[in-house]
Amino acid sequence: MRAIKCIIVDDEPLAISLLENYVRKIPFLELVFSSENPILVLEYLKNNDADLIFLDIQMPELTGINFMKIVGDKKKYILTTAYSEYALEGYEHNIVDYLLKPVSFDRFHKSALKAQDRFSFSENHEESYFFVKSSGQQHRINFNDVLYIESIKDYVNIRTLNEEYIVLDTLKSMENQLSEKFIRVHKSFIINLDKIRNIGIKKIVLLSEHEIPIGDSYRSNLLNRIK
Repeated sequence: MRAIKCIIVDDEPLAISLLENYVRKIPFLELVFSSENPILVLEYLKNNDADLIFLDIQMPELTGINFMKIVGDKKKYILTTAYSEYALEGYEHNIVDYLLKPVSFDRFHKSALKAQDRFSFSENHEESYFFVKSSGQQHRINFNDVLYIESIKDYVNIRTLNEEYIVLDTLKSMENQLSEKFIRVHKSFIINLDKIRNIGIKKIVLLSEHEIPIGDSYRSNLLNRIK
C-alpha cells in the first residue's frame, strides 16, 4: 500500500508542530501540507491531492465542520479537538477517528492505524474481498457474500450469507467505499443489489428471512438502478 498523503489544519501553531512530529514518526504517513489557516488549505486542495486531513474543529476563520462540508467526503478526516462534545457532529462526514487534545503519540498512532485499515479497505475493491475488525479480530469478507449493512448507533452490522460482523464505523463512510453493486435504500440500510429477490410496496426482500425497509427518498433511485 502506498503512503497516505496527509494535511494538518489547526489554528494553534504548537498543535501543528506536535502533529507534524507524530506524522514523521509513522512510515505509512506522508505530510504534504499544513497550515493554521483553513482557507489556505482549501486553495492548496484546488491543485493538489491528499488522502487524509487532520482537522481541528474549532477555528476562527472556518470551523472544521464547515470545512468538511466544502471539501466533501472524497477526503477522509481525523478530527482534533479540545471539546469532546463537538466530535459527534463530525461523524456525519467521512470521519476515520477523532483525537481529543492534548494528543498523545500512542493515541495518534492508534488513529493512524485505523486510517490505514480504512484505506486498505478501499483499495481492496480491486479485489473481491475486504477486511474489517470485529470482536477484536480481523475478518476477511467477500463482497458477493454481503447481504446488507445496517447502521446501529456508532456501529454498523455487516450481514453476510452466514455471519454478521459488528464494526465501529458509520454507514456514510461505508457507502463511500462500497462498489456500485451496493445501494443505500434507507437512512439505516445499504443493500447488495445482486441479492434482491423482489421489491414489495414497502419492503425489499433479500432472502426469505430478511426484509429491509425502503425509505421514501431512496425508492426512485433504487427503481432506476434495477431497470
